[in-house]
Amino acid sequence: MVSNRNYSIRTTLLPGDLSQVAWLHAKIYSQEQGFGLGFEAYVLESLVEFYGQYDPDKDRAWVVEAEGKMVGFLCLMHRPDHQAQLRYFVLEKEFRGLGLGNQLMKAWMDFYKEKGYTGAYLYTTSGLDPAVHLYEKFGFSKVSEKYSENFGVHLKEMLFRLS
Repeated sequence: MVSNRNYSIRTTLLPGDLSQVAWLHAKIYSQEQGFGLGFEAYVLESLVEFYGQYDPDKDRAWVVEAEGKMVGFLCLMHRPDHQAQLRYFVLEKEFRGLGLGNQLMKAWMDFYKEKGYTGAYLYTTSGLDPAVHLYEKFGFSKVSEKYSENFGVHLKEMLFRLS
């Protein structure tokens, strides 16, 4: 466990974590991006998929906690052909700008390299410029984008791959 005076990070999943990840995404994306209930359902559905194939030797979750509550999350999910997907990267607003995003991305990249993955990708949406900047800083590049009205708002969905 990595500790700081304000938060801690653990890499083991515990009962209740997945529902907290869904709640955190629903809360933050509703408040900050205007996403509707469909986004929460999407996250819940994909978390079921994540857990259904979860293998602690191939997958890793980073759970950020402060005062006993989840304030952030990130995971590496194994995919076919020795690929990895970066998923569920979220931080409560008061934990942004402290270097925590960099710390989590570095831990993600270290695990990616340790496990010998040959490629990685992530999906994100418009309006998340600080996250996109962080992904690019760690070697991800945008390879495609499309406009949609998923989650109840007009947005651009983007696919990034690790260069």
